[in-house]
Amino acid sequence: MADRVERLTNLLALLLETSEPLAFRNIRRELDGQYPDGDRAARQSFERDKAALRSIGVPIDSEVVGGADAGQTRYRIDRGAYELIGLELDSNEVRALQVAVATVRSDAGQHAVWKLGGAVVGERPPVSAVLPERPELPIVRSAITVRSTVYFDYPMGAEPEADTSRRRIDPWGVLLRGGFWYVVGFDRDRGAKRTFRLDRIVGEIEVGEPGAFDWPEDFDVRSAFPADPKQIGHAAHDAVEAVVRIDALRAPAIVRELGDDRVVLRNADGSVDVQVPASNLGAFRSWVLGLTVHAEVISPPEVRRHIVEWLDQVAS
Repeated sequence: MADRVERLTNLLALLLETSEPLAFRNIRRELDGQYPDGDRAARQSFERDKAALRSIGVPIDSEVVGGADAGQTRYRIDRGAYELIGLELDSNEVRALQVAVATVRSDAGQHAVWKLGGAVVGERPPVSAVLPERPELPIVRSAITVRSTVYFDYPMGAEPEADTSRRRIDPWGVLLRGGFWYVVGFDRDRGAKRTFRLDRIVGEIEVGEPGAFDWPEDFDVRSAFPADPKQIGHAAHDAVEAVVRIDALRAPAIVRELGDDRVVLRNADGSVDVQVPASNLGAFRSWVLGLTVHAEVISPPEVRRHIVEWLDQVAS
């Protein structure tokens, strides 16, 4: 039997390429020898594979058919929903992306370039599946299944030495984003939806009694995940906002990225002051440092001080 990464890769390719939705018996036949021999074991492996692919954002569609095959479920992946389309990049623009990805050596960037139909400069990309595991995952997934509240300690700031606070979360779903697993759920003490990165949880996770909550009927973990990673762990009404000055060279691109409503001042030299979420200082810092000399944090004072002190530590 093939190892799981190989099987997941082949399942992904099969569901992408099929012109008609496939029942599990057809999938099992196409992936001959890659699932266990027993029907029950094979079905259980397939269900785990579907969950793994969906947890990283792969849109697997399912439909229940009628007629002679009434009650049977068939599966496929909508290529339009899965791939990056509609960007209308010409060959020079794709090439520029390839050079950028080769420079920063980002796996996430490589995957994006492959979706655009290009390869990283000097490489022919292999098909890959990267599914990192965390010891917290089985605990949280089990709690989601039986609807148990979970209790854990979580840092109140971005730094590793930050103080922690006790959280009481009704977990609704888990999702893989940017190489990290996140749990999305309802924070009982704050009375709002929150998102937490599993590898930042301090100590052990305690699990409460089953049946403690009900999932929202319209909940979709992919759409519930914060669109801006700098807002993870926070809601819009309690988020910290920072003003960052972007020089004239990068200003047009950043305005396109953030939107005109984020511009608070257009300066005579062509630079712009933009308002950026800064609740998650680690994510905010990464965004600012990605702009190198083209960005300066203006306010609030505590956020500017955090960036300056962090840079001083690095320099020393």
